[in-house]
Amino acid sequence: MTELGPVAWPPAPIKTERLVLRESEAQDRAAVIELNASPQVNTYLGGPRAHAELERTVPEVPGQCPGWFVVELDGAMIGTVQLKPHTPERRHNRRLEAGTTELGYLFLPEAWGRGYATEACTAALDWFAGALPGQPVVLYTQTANARSMRLAAKLGFTELERFEAYGAEQWFGVWSSVTPVE
Repeated sequence: MTELGPVAWPPAPIKTERLVLRESEAQDRAAVIELNASPQVNTYLGGPRAHAELERTVPEVPGQCPGWFVVELDGAMIGTVQLKPHTPERRHNRRLEAGTTELGYLFLPEAWGRGYATEACTAALDWFAGALPGQPVVLYTQTANARSMRLAAKLGFTELERFEAYGAEQWFGVWSSVTPVE
């Protein structure tokens, strides 16, 4: 599945108390390049990509795919939230049994520590739950990434397992809008 099923994309912008989640525009290209070239942002993601490479490869309007939201604060992009459907080549992964859509997020360092990631991810998950009721969402992060581990807990992800990959311990969890019946 490379699309979000029957969901019409893009949705109307999602407004929270402080943020807007919206479809990408050409004006977002510079911030997308900055996100992917930042050593701080990419500490737990394999390291930054070269700025020159990003200038060559990032499209004029980046992130134009279902589930990819720009997070905007006061008219400026501060990050992205993605609800990424897994592609067929990743389906061999046994962890996909827990869910086929993965939550991902990147925020510029100047936006860290203010609750924007929690606010934006909560809004994206709420939208997803309304668009695809009952569908679970999975999340992978390195256990060394304390900020991501705290965010996963705040968002209500439940740990399913820990495993080694990319030379580090990884955390894998799942979120569902369906409350289990006890």
